[in-house]
Amino acid sequence: MSAEVNYEEATFGAGCFWCIEAVFQELKGVVNVYPGYSGGHIKNPAYREVCNGTTGHAEVARIEFDPSIISYSELLEVFFKTHDPTTLNRQGADVGTQYRSVVFYHNDQQKELADSAKQITDESGLYANPVVTAIDPLINFFRAEADHHNYYLNNPTAPYCQAVVRPKVEKFRRQFEELRKAELRQ
Repeated sequence: MSAEVNYEEATFGAGCFWCIEAVFQELKGVVNVYPGYSGGHIKNPAYREVCNGTTGHAEVARIEFDPSIISYSELLEVFFKTHDPTTLNRQGADVGTQYRSVVFYHNDQQKELADSAKQITDESGLYANPVVTAIDPLINFFRAEADHHNYYLNNPTAPYCQAVVRPKVEKFRRQFEELRKAELRQ
């Protein structure tokens, strides 16, 4: 008889959700990554609505993980080091509130850990500018349309993937090789 695994969830916005998904899919202990939308004021928004910036949603990834393998604090470290948390409402050429840097916490413990990780990152000297990442309660999450799931895995040669997603994945691999799933390590 096997013991029941109690997975936990984390929800992060760090620019385009294709980038977030691609990075977190490679982490050991991550069971599922779902691209979607959080923080807005309409139900079941569509990608085009979110891209217009009128719904208040951020593109996010909901990460289902096994805390016996990877901690929420480790997820936060990867989050803060694989995007630029110092740019308000943008990541590179992606501009708008839908691309904001945000941690949507699921409980008080996640809020405390996110606040601490943000402060540590801000004081670390890693970035020249102050960290502007929002830390907000998770109020809603809507999964993105099916064609956005596993986007980088399914479209690795697409121009956006080559220019934007791949460099973030490569940065992650250089910094966090020890946290990658064993079957992906070289």
